[in-house]
Amino acid sequence: MSSSSKKVVLWSKTGCHFCEEVKAFLTERNQPFENIEVQGNDVLRDVLEAKYGIRHVPVIEVGRDGTYEALLEADLEKLAELLERHDEATAV
Repeated sequence: MSSSSKKVVLWSKTGCHFCEEVKAFLTERNQPFENIEVQGNDVLRDVLEAKYGIRHVPVIEVGRDGTYEALLEADLEKLAELLERHDEATAV
């Protein structure tokens, strides 16, 4: 895997229905992702607040080489578009 390959990071918490939908969506598409569990870890919520001005999950970050685009809602259609946009960028 090259350094310019797409990376997906999911910020989620146990028991979050929308988080589970996003995990299932990514798994169905065979899209590897890193899951960051925020349950019981306020420091991670502080990170979300600093980065995006929110403390809720799910937050999905897609990017490469340290540059990420974030989706701050569990909108699977928007997530599909975001993933496709980054696939195209990888193919260039």
